[in-house]
Amino acid sequence: MGGLRTAEALRRNGYEGPIEIIGAEIYEPYNRPPLSKEVLASTVSHSAVNFTHNLLDANTQWTLGTKVVTADPVRHTVTDEFGVEHKYAALVIATGLRPRRLTVDGNNALGTHVLRTLDDAMALRKDLVPGAEVVIVGAGFIGCEVASTALALGCKVAVVAADAYPMIRPLGEKFAAELQRRHEAVGVTYFLNNGISEIVTSEGESELRVTGLKLNNGQTLDCQVLVQAIGSYPNTEWLAESDLDISDGVLTDNAMLALNTMGEVVPDVYAVGDVARFPNPRFNAVPRRIEHWNIPIETAKRVGQVLAAQLSHQQTFDERVAQQFTPLPSFWSDQFGMNLLAFGDLGLANRSQLLDGEVTGDCIWGYFKDDVLVGVCGIGMRGALQSYRKGFLSELPAGLTSGQIPS
Repeated sequence: MGGLRTAEALRRNGYEGPIEIIGAEIYEPYNRPPLSKEVLASTVSHSAVNFTHNLLDANTQWTLGTKVVTADPVRHTVTDEFGVEHKYAALVIATGLRPRRLTVDGNNALGTHVLRTLDDAMALRKDLVPGAEVVIVGAGFIGCEVASTALALGCKVAVVAADAYPMIRPLGEKFAAELQRRHEAVGVTYFLNNGISEIVTSEGESELRVTGLKLNNGQTLDCQVLVQAIGSYPNTEWLAESDLDISDGVLTDNAMLALNTMGEVVPDVYAVGDVARFPNPRFNAVPRRIEHWNIPIETAKRVGQVLAAQLSHQQTFDERVAQQFTPLPSFWSDQFGMNLLAFGDLGLANRSQLLDGEVTGDCIWGYFKDDVLVGVCGIGMRGALQSYRKGFLSELPAGLTSGQIPS
C-alpha cells in the first residue's frame, strides 16, 4: 500500500515522468488488515482485498514477482534477484515487514502458519475448519483477531503468550485484563506468562505435521493448527551494503528522506510505511516506527509532495521539506463482535485511565505521558472518540492535558 499510495501521490502532485513499482509478491497492492479479520472469515482472494487504482499509464511500469536484493545509493541503482539493474532518479523504500517465527524445531511443519501476505491468509483459511484445535502463539492484535475469526469458524482456540495479558503493551494492564475476560467468556483459553519449548510433530504422507505444543511450564497442548503471531522484522536486509541507517527499519528525517549511519541525508532516497523510522513533532523528536494502518498512507502523501517537487525542479521543494509532518496514528481491531478504535501513540504512555463509559461495556480509555494525553482507545462510542481525534488534530504538539479532556 505504501508504494501504491506514493505513486498515486506523485501523479496527484504533478509528476508525469516514469515510475517503476517493484514488488516481491505476484499481486498488485492489496489491503492487509482484513486478512486477519473479515476476509479470513470468508473467502480469501485477491479480489476481496485489492486496491483499485489508475496507475495504468505508459509511464508507470509494474515489475511484480521480483525481489530487490541490493541497493547502491552512490550509483543510483537497485539490483533484483535475477541480476537486473534498475537505475533511479529517486528511490522510495516501501518494503514493509515480515513475520517473526519461533526458533524451535518444527516451526515450518504442515499446519504451522504466519499471517502477513495474501498467500499466508489463503493457506491458513484452508486449515480453519470446524473442530480444528487452533493454538495461536502471541496475544497482540493479529493474534487476537485470528483467535476471534477461528472461534467464529467453529475451531477450538487457545492463545499462548509471554505477556501477562493480551495486547498489554499498547492497551495497558486494566483494559487488557478486561478484554481477556471478554475473550474467555466466549470460549478462548489463555496460557499467559508462557512460551513454547517444543513443537510436537508426526510423520505425514510427505512431511511433518504439527500435532501439539509443549509449553515452558511443562504442559502439552493438542494442536492441529499453529499460528505464529509474535511480531515482525523490517525488510531491510537488501540495504545492508547501502550505508543507510537500518538499525530499526530505515531511519529518515521528518521529510521521509533516508539518513545514513552518520545521520546525514542520503540524496534521492525516501522511505514510507512500516519500514520507516521517522520523528513526529506532534509527540517528540525521537524517530519511531509506527505499525498502524494509516501510516503508509500518510507517509506516502508526504513523500509524494516532497518528491514531486524535487523531480519537477520546483522552487517549493525546500519549503515542502521544511514543513512539519505530524501524522496522527490510528488503528482499529475487530474481535469477538467488538470494534476497537484508537487515535494517537499509545506506546508513549506511562499510565492509562478510563475516560468514559463502563469498563465492562462500551468505553474509552485515555493514555497519558505524565499529564499529557497521547492516545485514546475505545469500544463503541464513536462520536466521543472522534471528539478526541479532533482535539489531537487541533493541537501541536497533540495531546490534551488532564484539565482539557472533553466532557
